[in-house]
Amino acid sequence: MSSSTPFDSALIEMLPRLRRFAHALSQNGTDADDLAQATIERALRSRDQWQAGTRLDSWLYRIMRNLWIDTVRVRTRRQKVEVPAEEADGVGEDPRKSVEASLELGRMMAAMERLPAEQREIVSLILIEGFGYRETAEMLGLPIGTVSSRLVRGRTALLEMVGI
Repeated sequence: MSSSTPFDSALIEMLPRLRRFAHALSQNGTDADDLAQATIERALRSRDQWQAGTRLDSWLYRIMRNLWIDTVRVRTRRQKVEVPAEEADGVGEDPRKSVEASLELGRMMAAMERLPAEQREIVSLILIEGFGYRETAEMLGLPIGTVSSRLVRGRTALLEMVGI
């Protein structure tokens, strides 16, 4: 078996971050797994398109976002109905866990899932993944002002939902 390349190693290191972003986009564990897998498959098939010296994470997030947009378009065409918002309230909460941090995380994830998609992806990239405003704007093809206003609205909504 051949040894892994720097690309392969970097891709493996990105798996947890890709899974988190996939969950932020899809709001569903199964869809998130499928989206993360499809992203990895696309990245491996297209590895020659990635330019060494550029940010692999930005490239992978762009692939994932484009795949998700395609998925949503297909579902819309097929007239799939979204899960009712009241079912999303409990996602991420595990009543068996007694650790306060786990409960807070569950509350934040549930609140995050209630954000509009355009706010959720910005909040995820900036507040969770640590990208800058400019990087996020370039990655999503949006003006920096749009990124900034969506982040402010998303953060304000999250704080209101969790009662902070």
